[in-house]
Amino acid sequence: MGFLFKFIILFLSSVSPIFCQVSEFISIDCGGKSNYTDPNTGLAWTSDAGFISHGKSLEVDNGNGNGNGNENGNGTSPQYRNRRVFPIDGKKYCYKLKTEERTRYIVRATFLYGSSMDEGPYPKFQLYLDATKWATITVQEATRVYVKEMIIRAPSSSFDVCLCCATTGTPFISTLELRPLNLSMYATDYEDDYYLKVAARVNFGALTKDAIRYPDDPYDRIWDSDLEKRPNFLVGVASGTERINTARHIDTNTREYPPVKVMQTAVVGTMGSLSYRLNLEDFPANARAYAYFAEIQELEANQTRKFQMKQPYMPDYSNAVVNIAENANGSYTLYEPSYMNVTLDFVLSFSFEKTMDSTEGPLLNAIEISRYLQIAPKTNEDDASILNAIRAMSKGGDLADEQGDACVPTPWEWVTCSNTIPPRITKISLSGKNVNGEIPPELKNMEGLTELWLDNNLLTGPIPDMSSLVNLKILHLENNGLTGPIPSYIGSLPSLKELYVQNNSLIGEIPPSLLTGKVIFRYEGNSHLRRGERSKTRHKMILGISLGVLAVLFVLFVGSLLLPHYIRRKTSKRKSDNKDGNSMRTSNRKSTNYSITRGGSLMDEGVACYIPVSEIETATNNFSKKIGKGSFGPVYYGKLKDGKEVAVKIMADSSSHGTKQFVTEVALLSRIHHRNLVPLIGYCEEEYQRMLVYEYMHNGTLRDHIHGEKQLDWLARLQIAEDAAKGLEYLHTGCNPTIIHRDVKTSNILLDINMRAKVSDFGLSRQAEEDLTHISSVARGTVGYLDPEYYANQQLTEKSDVYSFGVVLLELISGRKPVSVEEYGADWGIVHWARSLVRKGDLISIIDPFLAGNVKMESVWRIAEIAIQSVDQHSYSRPRMQEILVAIQDAIKIEKGTDKLSPTGSSKGQSSRKTLLTSFLDIESPDLSKDSLVPSAR
Repeated sequence: MGFLFKFIILFLSSVSPIFCQVSEFISIDCGGKSNYTDPNTGLAWTSDAGFISHGKSLEVDNGNGNGNGNENGNGTSPQYRNRRVFPIDGKKYCYKLKTEERTRYIVRATFLYGSSMDEGPYPKFQLYLDATKWATITVQEATRVYVKEMIIRAPSSSFDVCLCCATTGTPFISTLELRPLNLSMYATDYEDDYYLKVAARVNFGALTKDAIRYPDDPYDRIWDSDLEKRPNFLVGVASGTERINTARHIDTNTREYPPVKVMQTAVVGTMGSLSYRLNLEDFPANARAYAYFAEIQELEANQTRKFQMKQPYMPDYSNAVVNIAENANGSYTLYEPSYMNVTLDFVLSFSFEKTMDSTEGPLLNAIEISRYLQIAPKTNEDDASILNAIRAMSKGGDLADEQGDACVPTPWEWVTCSNTIPPRITKISLSGKNVNGEIPPELKNMEGLTELWLDNNLLTGPIPDMSSLVNLKILHLENNGLTGPIPSYIGSLPSLKELYVQNNSLIGEIPPSLLTGKVIFRYEGNSHLRRGERSKTRHKMILGISLGVLAVLFVLFVGSLLLPHYIRRKTSKRKSDNKDGNSMRTSNRKSTNYSITRGGSLMDEGVACYIPVSEIETATNNFSKKIGKGSFGPVYYGKLKDGKEVAVKIMADSSSHGTKQFVTEVALLSRIHHRNLVPLIGYCEEEYQRMLVYEYMHNGTLRDHIHGEKQLDWLARLQIAEDAAKGLEYLHTGCNPTIIHRDVKTSNILLDINMRAKVSDFGLSRQAEEDLTHISSVARGTVGYLDPEYYANQQLTEKSDVYSFGVVLLELISGRKPVSVEEYGADWGIVHWARSLVRKGDLISIIDPFLAGNVKMESVWRIAEIAIQSVDQHSYSRPRMQEILVAIQDAIKIEKGTDKLSPTGSSKGQSSRKTLLTSFLDIESPDLSKDSLVPSAR
């Protein structure tokens, strides 16, 4: 039977992409003696011997082995046979877990104390994730498994889980688990500032008291049974509450992908209401909550199930009517309404009641509630990196034993920290710690440092630049092997009171400022140090100052003699100019090398300069080098007399429509100028010949680099997208009236010699009148990029450009063409194909194989989210170009790794906007006001 179970797990792992992440599960048996596979779940568990060297393993006598509690567990599982126990001292003891930066994870720690031989009190201690206080572990029942769980977005490539600060008993831990999530799951707007601390996850109508987890839940969430009995857990049940279940499959392909097994059971209020009461740890607080509804009863045609939430009463949510079959588009399909920012009390009473026109009572399959937990800032990044560099210089000793953050929750033994946010290092005490090598030059960045004790070590090299340490009061460097002079700046440090450098190998003159008695200065034992001749220095200073003063006085004297004469001459000249009347006749118009005539229809004031056909023929060597062909006509390479390289477009269409395109492009590009729009140098209109002369773009079109042999890495694609978005954003908001391009596509995005993008081809562009919301226009554009709403109703807005640009973004992600029956089948277009995959959370199937493995997936997700929004069927649901530009810039920061937390804990650019991922997923997110969460209106 065990072999069959393992075979089934192996088979599922090979056929379902959602199971592929099981290999990324981290399951640590804290105190465990060996590695093994749990027969209950089939998951592999690892001893913590390779994660931590402190503490000791203690065998657990768990009595009856019943792991009850809302923090689910099973005392009979092998991972609860031992626990790791740590000393009671002022240190913290940490496990470092490796992560993929910006990936979301479930982090879970469990604690089973078991029976104890001693008579001491049960333990009470603190649990931290990096610098954030996760929970206070208070053991009240020896045989109960306490589970603490958080949902986080990994801030870096690793984080620490630390235990410390026991007030009673000894700190201990039983297990530590890390479970990666799908990128679309548990997204919140302020995940740079807040973790989600899970308070409740309940399976209603459960068939047994056992919790549901992996393999029923592929993400290994723990769903507590509503049959579980413990104090203040699901009491106050309404009369008429009945339990129902089904064996039919439930479609749970929603935002959070809850397990089918949980959705196959439910409770119903046969008398019209459902009500429960339960306690929520660490509340009142702002919370993210989900209710899961799936119609698993066969209702007759005349039966309906409609209900509303009555408790807690929140106008934004309580007035909404839940109609499961309608909301979920049918029975046996999950409806998952979100309550993304609600304030809940410690004692949560919640109830649902049927509406007057409903025949059936309310139904509930599951709930999930998480508290927003503000992320505490870690020690200043500069300070932390320097401390780690110093630790690496220590030969043995206990420096390497220090774990976790340098300051929080308890500081390392050899550092003192400030109370600022983030904490800064104020004191380093490393006297006699066998620190060897040169003092790190980065020490100058520790601006909060007041005391530095590096005496009696093995330091060599010169004293580095510390001139920026304006708060430094005490500096001890004695009894080392330091060489070179004492830097002159040291005596000028404004706060320095004490400097000890004796018994080194320092040389040169002692800075005079150290010999004034202001600083306690010890320097004996440096045979090549000597006092300087202060009198020479003083005389030179006095002489320099005197010469400077004399020079200034001389200049003032000469000026006083010449100034009246100068004023008389200027006054006389002004009168003469006014009399002649010629002073204001000079033209301000810029000169040009090209002859400008007044013939033709475009010769109005302000239009681009006119270039005769003879000059264009010379520049193009009689049109000998054709470089392309567009909707306007052929394009030729040329070089003007001044050496400027140009592209000359010849209009092939002599019809009135072609003429209109020509006139439009000249008129528009003559008045708009932006670094991300292809500049129009001039035009020609002679004898039915119409030509446009543009700046030559050396690297062709974006289309060439996506669908041709040339390839671009992801960062290059993002920078091109940013440039193009800036050009379009200028057309939409920087021009008055607004200009709508109407033909945005990869072949109209050109790349200059530096691979910077510029938008081109304005032949189809239209101007919008200021008092109109749209332009009635015959739909024109390119198949695959054309806005379906514009095509249907002939009403043009700037959101039509947004749709086309969304298609461009999808091309950048996928490397695929916008239209292809071979690639997309019945969907025929990239929009339908990509939308279905994004909503499933399957970005891997979309991403260009050339990019796979070489990008940060969160960066790609950021673009995928805004692209899907941009190609929404309804224009009012699409973002503006400004929002798209922000999303692209976010993605660039993520890809470059510069999207770091600011000192206040918030990500740059996040404090005043809503992420588009939450908009796409219909998530309402918390507002921040004075560092606290306040409910936002839905």
